[in-house]
Amino acid sequence: MIGNLTGDVLQALLDTVPFEFSVLDENDKVLAWNKHATRLFKRPLGVVGRDVRDCHPKKSLEKVEKILQEMKKGEREKARFWIDLPLEGKGKQKILIEYYALRGKSGKYLGCLEVTQNITDIQKIKGQKRLLD
Repeated sequence: MIGNLTGDVLQALLDTVPFEFSVLDENDKVLAWNKHATRLFKRPLGVVGRDVRDCHPKKSLEKVEKILQEMKKGEREKARFWIDLPLEGKGKQKILIEYYALRGKSGKYLGCLEVTQNITDIQKIKGQKRLLD
């Protein structure tokens, strides 16, 4: 990163970005996540430090493991998929989920960033809207 952020600014940034994320270490342990109160996929606080496999439904676990193994081997840098998720009071919403390998300067695998975003409203964008229109 270029520049310096205070802890308060960094926390505000992580709370403001229009997506939720989780960070795993190189051993698939959950390090952190943002937007705790408003997450689409809620996690209990006790998950920090635990294996990510404890956070996913059994039906998707095999695919998550495959993605992580491919990232560790250097065969994959990201995975992108989307699902239709019914949300209370909103009906089905299009949810984009992306996994990104986190690598150090030498290319060593450091972990994984999982990003989740409701893109339902983004999909409705048509034409263009200029700044302050």
